[in-house]
Amino acid sequence: MAAARIEPAELDRARQALAAISRSFDTRVVGQARLRETLLVGLMTGGHILLESVPGLAKTTAAQAVADAISAEFRRIQCTPDLLPSDIVGTQLYDAAQGTFVTQLGPVHANIVLLDEINRSSAKTQSAMLEAMQERQTSIGGVVHPLPAPFLVLATQNPIEQEGTYLLPEAQMDRFMLKDVLDYPTPAEEAEIIRRIDAGVFTPEQKPAAAASLDTVRELQDIVRRVYIDPAIIRYIVGLSYVTRNAADYIDARLAGFIEFGASPRASIAFSQAARAVALLDGRDHVIPEDVKSLAHRVLRHRLILGFDAVAEQVPVEAVIDAILAAVQTP
Repeated sequence: MAAARIEPAELDRARQALAAISRSFDTRVVGQARLRETLLVGLMTGGHILLESVPGLAKTTAAQAVADAISAEFRRIQCTPDLLPSDIVGTQLYDAAQGTFVTQLGPVHANIVLLDEINRSSAKTQSAMLEAMQERQTSIGGVVHPLPAPFLVLATQNPIEQEGTYLLPEAQMDRFMLKDVLDYPTPAEEAEIIRRIDAGVFTPEQKPAAAASLDTVRELQDIVRRVYIDPAIIRYIVGLSYVTRNAADYIDARLAGFIEFGASPRASIAFSQAARAVALLDGRDHVIPEDVKSLAHRVLRHRLILGFDAVAEQVPVEAVIDAILAAVQTP
């Protein structure tokens, strides 16, 4: 059954809501336009985001800014080796006065959850969090507790400090819709950050009013599902994923030799869902090939598994992705 078309009034409401959320975000975060797009794509699709950067590039500020813009409940969890699954999902506490156990929900029960330095938590804790992300619920004492909607997890990794960390297994990395790598601000942007700090922009008293509501976000999620994607673009998406698994037949043999494992079908699903969101962010009710291309690095960089030779020769995964993009004909 075909999805209902998007009415012009709906598209206009979506444009206005997204513009208002973006303006609210920009009052708190300088630059980082791609990060803003990544967070809004995750919010509109329900897909979770993995962020990688050195410390101090506004990951927490950005997550808080999005939450404030939509009146969402925000929780930040600092991951450490001694963090337990119950510290995230919740636990049961004994109430001696009543002689009963009381359920205490964990910080994952929020609309936007920031898992800071997820690779510092143990494998057991990582699994508990990723299960909550996948199932959208937690089970405490045999009782199931649904997570709120919308629900978005932002997990961060620090690439320069690997001592005392537990790398996410490839199968768990695959569950993140997008992986974004943040860059340093330009000198002009860095100067603007200092100016805003001096002006008190980041103090709690200066927090801007919410630009939208959670109901607005749920409406955006419904509209995104109805953005039209042509069968030719679906074939293009599937072709990109297929070439990652059969690279030797399509790209330079040297680059193809670096790939140990290609992308799973989750990559194609992520492309199709995220491309719809990017189209809506651009004010369109249909997907174009450029939407898919703009997402290629974010969808594939954590799904293409490169061997040790790529590390030894300092070949970035983005170079391989660019070769794959060049090899697949654009519809």
